[in-house]
Amino acid sequence: MPGDILDNQGRGEASWNWPSIHPEGRKFGAIAAVVALVAWLLVGPWVGWPLAVLTLCVLAFFRDPVRVTPQDDRFVVAPADGLVTLIGKVSPPRELTVEDGSGSQPMSTEPVTRISIFMSVFDVHINRAPIGGTVRRVIYIPGKFMNADLDKASEENERQHLLIERGDGQRICFTQIAGLVARRIVPFVKPGDIIAAGQRIGLIRFGSRVDVYLPAGTEPKVLMGQRIVAGETVLAEIGAAPVIEGISQ
Repeated sequence: MPGDILDNQGRGEASWNWPSIHPEGRKFGAIAAVVALVAWLLVGPWVGWPLAVLTLCVLAFFRDPVRVTPQDDRFVVAPADGLVTLIGKVSPPRELTVEDGSGSQPMSTEPVTRISIFMSVFDVHINRAPIGGTVRRVIYIPGKFMNADLDKASEENERQHLLIERGDGQRICFTQIAGLVARRIVPFVKPGDIIAAGQRIGLIRFGSRVDVYLPAGTEPKVLMGQRIVAGETVLAEIGAAPVIEGISQ
């Protein structure tokens, strides 16, 4: 199915399949499986069974399901699975508003809308590109490991900023933020790479958050408390600023 074209008129074929395990997680699954087997043989099933369940949990954490990404240049798609926990006006990350010698133009310091997506340990942790274009900057910042649900985590936690620029000059920046449990941000892309909307660009191991900074004049099409799906949920339509209300039920 990956690479197939599907549409809203019934074109294409869709079926449920077991999600694959990303290569980044296979080594952790193998280690957990060996520990479970050794414990089973040396100690007994009463220890082996819980460790076997833990092995399945590790593999589930690194699951990498196929996603169908809407193909429209106006759309900003979700880069992460999870819960929308913060929406507000803030300035883009300071590291992206200064010259870095790469030749790419820095972001403006004017406040824009930021959407924060919190990923629990039960969510898929493969992150995806919100738009297609060229990766202009990838900036890793060491820091703390506070609760990623806190607003100040975007400035104090370990994080990685990514800036993507389309061919027409439209740019989107987003930030992968480590949390209490997350201890490693793993990038799949580097500056200069050309990527498609919805393409896998990295992961954060064991729970965290992703912040998306929308372009000026663009407002979210998602709501506080809404659960979203990476590579599929449309976060915003560039240039559109609708006011949308929701009801929790």
